[in-house]
Amino acid sequence: MSYPISLKGKVALIVGGSGGIGAATARSLAGSGARVAITHRAGADKVRAADGLLATFGGGGHAAFEADVSDTGTLLALRDAVTSRYGRLDVLVNTAGFTKPVPHADLDALDDELIDRMFAVNWRGQFATIRTFAPLLKASGDGLIVSVSSIAGFTGAGSSIAYCATKAGIDVMTKSLARALAPEIRVLGVSPGVVDTGFVPGRGADFNAKTSATTPLKRVATAEDVAAAILACATHLGFSTGTTFVIDGGRAL
Repeated sequence: MSYPISLKGKVALIVGGSGGIGAATARSLAGSGARVAITHRAGADKVRAADGLLATFGGGGHAAFEADVSDTGTLLALRDAVTSRYGRLDVLVNTAGFTKPVPHADLDALDDELIDRMFAVNWRGQFATIRTFAPLLKASGDGLIVSVSSIAGFTGAGSSIAYCATKAGIDVMTKSLARALAPEIRVLGVSPGVVDTGFVPGRGADFNAKTSATTPLKRVATAEDVAAAILACATHLGFSTGTTFVIDGGRAL
């Protein structure tokens, strides 16, 4: 089977697609011909951000829906909405997540509430999303799931120990589900290092400059770098599954 660059005729859902890596991915897939649906959390500001992003795509057939990956009920409603509007799903991209910096040596600061919330959103939420949309993806006959992980999952260095653990969990889930869902669905991951977005609270230009200096390619990633890798999963890597691609400029070396 050949995998053309164009995604015309495909439907892609980017969960967490209204900002950062999700938004860049949505633009990339829409630019390659897919009809794109993005999700956003509740709130007027979130709706405005999602609508503003859709306006940049050009063409029709794109949509935004409210969902919270930590609430499976909203995911089931999202599945109904996607099915009603499109009748199919070919690509699912999991970009939803959050973090809160906690020094690794400060064990008391990583309290139970934060640990539970981190796993509910960053791991359980990704699994619940995949579980919800697997039937639609299987029906396409050539489904693709791409989950955004992090090099924190295998380096153990990241914004908190809990964050590292959730990303390690995503890497293992990618392997497990690649076996379980084959051959109808391919399951892949992308693993960025530092990305120039506002994802990690408190990290700005100074942190990025210091990181760039110690990274072999001498810069941090852009959201577009990660989006390009996700697009490649959909257009050029048709015989890959169960693999997580590292997008870090060599930082983990």
